[in-house]
Amino acid sequence: MLTQVLALVARVLTSSDEGGQGLAEYALILTLIAIVAVMALMLIGQNLATTLSRVGNSV
Repeated sequence: MLTQVLALVARVLTSSDEGGQGLAEYALILTLIAIVAVMALMLIGQNLATTLSRVGNSV
C-alpha cells in the first residue's frame, strides 16, 4: 500500500500541470502522516505484546 501511495505521489509530482501543485503538497502531507501512524502502531503493538506477555507469565 505504501508503494502505491508513493507511486501516486511521484506521478503527481512529475505532471506538468501547475494546478496540481496543491494536490502534490496534500499528497506528501498525507504520506508523511501515514508513515508516522504506521510507525506509531508498530511501536505500540510491540509494547502491548511485551506487557501482555509479562502479565501472562506472572499469572
